[in-house]
Amino acid sequence: MAVQHSGEVDLAAPLVAKVPLGSYPRIGYSPYSPTLSPPGDRRRFVSYARKRNLPFEIADPKEKYDLVVLSELSDISVWPDYPHGKMVYDLIDSYLSVPRTRLKQLLRGPAWYLAGRNRRFQVDFLSGIRNLCRRSDAVVCSAPEQRTAIEGYCRNVHVILDFQGMVVGHAKSDYAAHSPFRLGWEGLPSNLSQLVRIAPVLRAMAQRDLDLHVVTDAFQVRLAGILGKADSRKLLSAHFPSGYVFHDWDEATCSDIITSCDLAVIPIDLGDPLVRGKSVNKLLLLWRMGMPVIAAATPAYCEAMAGVGTPELACANDAEWIAAIERMMADEQMRCEAAIRGRRYAETVYGPDAILARWDAMFASIGFDFGRQSDGPSEQKAAS
Repeated sequence: MAVQHSGEVDLAAPLVAKVPLGSYPRIGYSPYSPTLSPPGDRRRFVSYARKRNLPFEIADPKEKYDLVVLSELSDISVWPDYPHGKMVYDLIDSYLSVPRTRLKQLLRGPAWYLAGRNRRFQVDFLSGIRNLCRRSDAVVCSAPEQRTAIEGYCRNVHVILDFQGMVVGHAKSDYAAHSPFRLGWEGLPSNLSQLVRIAPVLRAMAQRDLDLHVVTDAFQVRLAGILGKADSRKLLSAHFPSGYVFHDWDEATCSDIITSCDLAVIPIDLGDPLVRGKSVNKLLLLWRMGMPVIAAATPAYCEAMAGVGTPELACANDAEWIAAIERMMADEQMRCEAAIRGRRYAETVYGPDAILARWDAMFASIGFDFGRQSDGPSEQKAAS
């Protein structure tokens, strides 16, 4: 099926022969889903291709391409042996930072095979990720800490965040608090295990008039689907017995729900290397919505909070979380200023033009001059 769609920059990297303006290489893209609907597709390479009017097709390892772009869910048992063209691997999670001996890391190889993600059985998931990095001409990641780990296997690594304009929608402008005060969380159901990290904080603040609003999917896939689905509301009820307000995630309503809250939260298990190494994407998304945010003190969040002048809103323990929430509940002006600073930071330091330029620079580093193509989404339709 052919689909017509429309980092950190290493200035010392040599440029090889460029694609002539007006012509296109054959590009194969290995997506999260053939529908191209998951965020990992729409907010990353697919969005870039549309902005640059690049035609691409769903990648087949048996076909010959000039350029292959691999999403994080690509087959790590097949693509490392691909003999043709240039390869870009979009590795947005910190798998390389997770010890091989961790239970989930041990299970990922068999789980990906049983779920049909890998064609060949590969018990060692970590070796598959490393081999794909070695084969790639460029690796894209989403945080500087990831780049350090990846550079041991590929020297051409670029930090590039998400395009988020399609999700932002409504931006908050009224910072008067509701009663009860509303805390908001948004994310994939697979990340609910991170949200429950705030449960002890909310129990300690049980006497305060607080509501937790959760925006996610009703069900979550477990272990790449081989263990079926889990009910998100059952998990939430187990950890938040005093109650919460559940909202089904929908792109059309997400920003309206989140911006109806008074404060957004991003709790993270700081002892888990996979999630501790996550990018600043979620924080930037909430800031773009005009939200004041309190986040866990991951390296990426600490750097961003320091950049906007609110380092105290990156919390390393329950006591810091309680103090930060108490301060934000009590001070409307602080909430407003934190939101305005955050939105300005997101739109300037990580605005769409800056992200587009990083994709351009990454492709230029392996010889493709897509940056000179006309902007704007392609009007061409999908073709079989």
